[in-house]
Amino acid sequence: MGFIKSDSEVLAEIYRNAQLAVTSIGDLLPEVDDEEMKEELMREHEEYEKICSEAAGLAKRYNIELKEPSPIKKAMMWSAIKMNAAADNSPQNVAQMMIRGTVSGITSLKTSYTDSADIMDEEIKTLLRRMISLEEEFEKGLKRYL
Repeated sequence: MGFIKSDSEVLAEIYRNAQLAVTSIGDLLPEVDDEEMKEELMREHEEYEKICSEAAGLAKRYNIELKEPSPIKKAMMWSAIKMNAAADNSPQNVAQMMIRGTVSGITSLKTSYTDSADIMDEEIKTLLRRMISLEEEFEKGLKRYL
């Protein structure tokens, strides 16, 4: 068993994960030419925004302060996305980039769930499970481009 996270830490992790996905997709969309891939990314973007909104609503209700990902982290992601997509913006490469981020999120979120589920607030646990399920669905959908 790993480190047990508080409800505020788990909620912050959900929010940060979804916010990074929203930012990454927003950075990637202008580089994508394939219409089917664009539609997939826009659908994912919308779902991640819903999670952000729900996490922000829970944070407000529980008086938890959520922080945006750092500008340095965003800048590093932006440059990596732009360089990678400039070199190859094929649906296969875009899917690979997205899958890497999605799998990283799944791993982090599942670890938090396993370590803290017994003590977690039910609403936060429900949102965490939904986020994990959503990311698993996205990973599966993106694999069809490989």
